[in-house]
Amino acid sequence: MASALDRSLIAAIAQIPECVAGGCVDTAAGVLLGVQTIDPQPPEMHDLISAAAADLFQGSGLAAIESMFRRSHGIMDDSGDDVQEIVAFSDNLLHVFLRSKKNSNHVFVFIARNTANLATVLSKSRIALTWLTRLSG
Repeated sequence: MASALDRSLIAAIAQIPECVAGGCVDTAAGVLLGVQTIDPQPPEMHDLISAAAADLFQGSGLAAIESMFRRSHGIMDDSGDDVQEIVAFSDNLLHVFLRSKKNSNHVFVFIARNTANLATVLSKSRIALTWLTRLSG
């Protein structure tokens, strides 16, 4: 039986235009908490999604950029998570990474075909984030 998170990921995929996959990653642990795809994917794909999300949001490169930006604007507090969303384009796909508002270690990932309208994908992903956040803790 599918978990509430899995059922909600299925619903999100149905709402996001041309979405082919959705998942939730715990970036602190580097594990995929839930994933749903429209086509079967090899387990290695799940590992790569977890690693990519963890590296993007927890990696030293982004943290250094955030810290430098804060300091250059006179903000000395380095405790915040400035980057909330990352969009990446490949030849065929559009990857949307959204940090949970409730638990900054949880990142939701939606993958859509690159023929989808970016504004609509982002809008629908943000809407899905609001109710998915409730389920992921």
